[in-house]
Amino acid sequence: MTKTLQIKTSAHSEFINITSLAEMVVKESGIREGICLVFIPHTTCGVTINENADPDVRRDMITELNEIVPWENRYKHLEGNSAAHIKSSMMGFSSIIPIENQHLQLGVWQGLYLCEFDGPRTRNVIIQVN
Repeated sequence: MTKTLQIKTSAHSEFINITSLAEMVVKESGIREGICLVFIPHTTCGVTINENADPDVRRDMITELNEIVPWENRYKHLEGNSAAHIKSSMMGFSSIIPIENQHLQLGVWQGLYLCEFDGPRTRNVIIQVN
């Protein structure tokens, strides 16, 4: 089963928890054991798995990514969003999560996040369950 979801981002850079959306697709699929592939078909947005208990972790990650890859830095790309391209490549465009008993097998503190680096925009998230 493959489903494409649309997520509206509201900030230039933000991490949006999409764990419950992926869980919903897993439940809809009826698949009890398998894998869940989450793919972001954009070049200025990524996906990651990280801590979901303390929102300061997400803020710290964005702060540090902005330090490592500043928005302005003599980039040549005409659209002016090279930093977003670099950050999304650093985070990656897909995650694979095992499914057991119709649940994502994330760790206790883990969540699945869409990583926006050039928003606000409407983003597609492709979730495939096998």
